[in-house]
Amino acid sequence: MSDEEAYEFSEFSGQFSDDGVVVELRIYRPAGTNHDWVLEVIDEEGFSTTWEEPFPTDREAFEEFIATVQRDGIHAFTDDPPSTIH
Repeated sequence: MSDEEAYEFSEFSGQFSDDGVVVELRIYRPAGTNHDWVLEVIDEEGFSTTWEEPFPTDREAFEEFIATVQRDGIHAFTDDPPSTIH
């Protein structure tokens, strides 16, 4: 089974662009479970930023991503090496 098949991806997942930067937004959880949702952002170079704590709903994960972009800008995901948000 591939990694993609092992996870259920939220409808909020997909490409997101702002200020000329495109990132891949992934909101997922193990397939067939009711576990919390993981929020991960992958930049154009393939580097990943993953939130340390999962979210109870995919909407909350998406709202956190949007709030981060509004607060810090999309470049927050590209200017630094791979990281974990605390």
